[in-house]
Amino acid sequence: MSGAGTTQAIAPAGKPTRTHARSRPALRALPPWAAGPAWFVAALVTWRWPDADDFPDTTTLAGLFAGIGVALLAAAALRRLSARAPWMIALGLGFAAWELVQAKLLLLPRPFFGTPQDLLDVFLTDWKRLGDSLLHSLGLLVVGYTAGSVLGIATGVGLGRSRRFRYWALPIVRLVGPLPPVSLLPLAMVLIPSNWLASEALMALGSGFPITVLTWSGVAAVDPAYYDVARTMGARERFLVFRVALPAAMPQIFVGLFMGLGMSFVMLVIAEMLGVKSGLGFYMQWAQGWAAYPNMYAALLVMSLMCTGLITILFKVRDRLLGWQKDGLKW
Repeated sequence: MSGAGTTQAIAPAGKPTRTHARSRPALRALPPWAAGPAWFVAALVTWRWPDADDFPDTTTLAGLFAGIGVALLAAAALRRLSARAPWMIALGLGFAAWELVQAKLLLLPRPFFGTPQDLLDVFLTDWKRLGDSLLHSLGLLVVGYTAGSVLGIATGVGLGRSRRFRYWALPIVRLVGPLPPVSLLPLAMVLIPSNWLASEALMALGSGFPITVLTWSGVAAVDPAYYDVARTMGARERFLVFRVALPAAMPQIFVGLFMGLGMSFVMLVIAEMLGVKSGLGFYMQWAQGWAAYPNMYAALLVMSLMCTGLITILFKVRDRLLGWQKDGLKW
């Protein structure tokens, strides 16, 4: 029997287990209106506590913290902050602790550990170079990842649909695909005259292998009855590939695309640090060489936002094409 007030259910082993009917997430114990005051605490610590050294932009940073606090109070009043309130509280108190430990007390060795003022100063004074590095990294990543995706999907479809293609291509995939692309970097720099082209080739190779394997797996798993039904209606091979095999294998293909994107991020940083003299990886290497650690941390933050943004876009595309699967995995 069950009713509106039931709080227990019968488990497979016959033991009662609690359901989530009346359970409330523990995070809701933190009220949304507490997010704004947390940032006001960070602003007050930054503004009123004397700095241990002559740090730039202390007043600007305090004003920024206060402005975020006001915005969070407004969001809480409009009931737009309930889900993100715990994180906003943690970030505000975290910045306050960072400011206290480093800018006010200097408990960590400099220049390896900077202050919030140092990080803000990098974005205020070196934003042009950071923006240029971001554009170079995006250009390098988009070309290499796109080439690897197209090559991987085409190879995977060929492996799944053509026995002759599989006979000739599979040994090459098995021999070259599992190799870490980094191990081929010296060879690529010798065989390919341009560092940019060599980096693009290695990025395409690194992203293409998981896409190839997952596409092949998805195409091979398509029910043969789908092809038989299409053939009885006069479908040719082109139709079978683009209207039967690829749509049916799309969930597996997207898994490969996500894995390939992660590999592209790895190869992007390596290529920019060792070969291509531009981009966020090159900027980080330059900052480390000059002991400009706040610049390095700023580049890491920009790279993190770039990577998570690209993954978010890929998830949006996946949810649009695979609407029946969009609730299975969130980002």
